[in-house]
Amino acid sequence: MRANVAVVEKRKRAQVETATCNIPCFKGELVVRLRDDVSNDDAFEETRALFAALADRTRLKILYALRKGDELCVCDVAHVLGMSISAASHHLRKLRDLRILGYRNDGKMAYYSIRDKTAAKIVAAEVQRFSR
Repeated sequence: MRANVAVVEKRKRAQVETATCNIPCFKGELVVRLRDDVSNDDAFEETRALFAALADRTRLKILYALRKGDELCVCDVAHVLGMSISAASHHLRKLRDLRILGYRNDGKMAYYSIRDKTAAKIVAAEVQRFSR
């Protein structure tokens, strides 16, 4: 019985060996499962784009300002951040395009609110952690 287990493990290790690593893989099943988990390049590209957007201090401030569920128009966001309306609008559009923010039009006014609560919670938690 032990010989069969050893043969199966050896086969699993051989299946996941690559040209970049000559050391046999000892956790073949885990490696195969993890390889499948990380193979969705589209999902990782979306995640990369999210983190790239969040790497901007102004966008982090926008999320922090909107974190409690309030709606703000572009003008209000510009006033909160002390910047021009066009600059605020640019950042809001980036967050909206990534589906982090939602918006609604009311006549000529556009109001923004948090759509992705997870992103807002992460930002709020980190700001609070570093504010101590």
